[in-house]
Amino acid sequence: MRSLASLGVAKRGFTSGPKPIVLPPLPYDLAALAPHISQETLQYHYGKHHAGYVTKINVNLPKNDKDLVTLVKTLKDSDNKNYNLAAQIWNHTFYWEGMKPNGGGEAKGKIAEEIEKNWGNFKNFKDEFTTQASTLFGSGWQWLVKDPKTGKLKLVGTSNADCPLNDGLVPILTCDVWEHAYYIDARHDRAKYIEAWWKLVNWEFANKNL
Repeated sequence: MRSLASLGVAKRGFTSGPKPIVLPPLPYDLAALAPHISQETLQYHYGKHHAGYVTKINVNLPKNDKDLVTLVKTLKDSDNKNYNLAAQIWNHTFYWEGMKPNGGGEAKGKIAEEIEKNWGNFKNFKDEFTTQASTLFGSGWQWLVKDPKTGKLKLVGTSNADCPLNDGLVPILTCDVWEHAYYIDARHDRAKYIEAWWKLVNWEFANKNL
């Protein structure tokens, strides 16, 4: 299973080196997350939306020689359109890695200890994450992050394409709450989708990101 570090170094291919930025392969088959997230949703979410961001950034930046993480960290104030594309590519890649078939359940390993330390128990953490994700206004992302200044975990919601990397935070897990993540399976019911997401969480990935 790939770690957070591996999402930003050359060996992953899609985050470094000369252009083009390439669409990373999913870590599982399109149908592997069913019945919680359907194959049809992944065909559109990964195959149309995620792939579309990759196509657009390569058209917009044909001479790009920067890796994806550098683009995310440097474009926000100078080129917001391409920052949004770069951040959405990174965010989506991280989101796919944070799920797996037969995932979910309560946290395991070191991440479970950190959750208990910060929230008292897993239920408190899950309830707060779910509430924040459900009530995040408009499109965006709900994140579990680590603050390197304090060493503590915290929950952060970002709007549209924004990414915690720009705030010096270490992403641990994310839930995509743009409507394109759930409109096929759950229509407008974001809460239903979030509950399905909990059944897929990849705690091994979260532990590697700590």
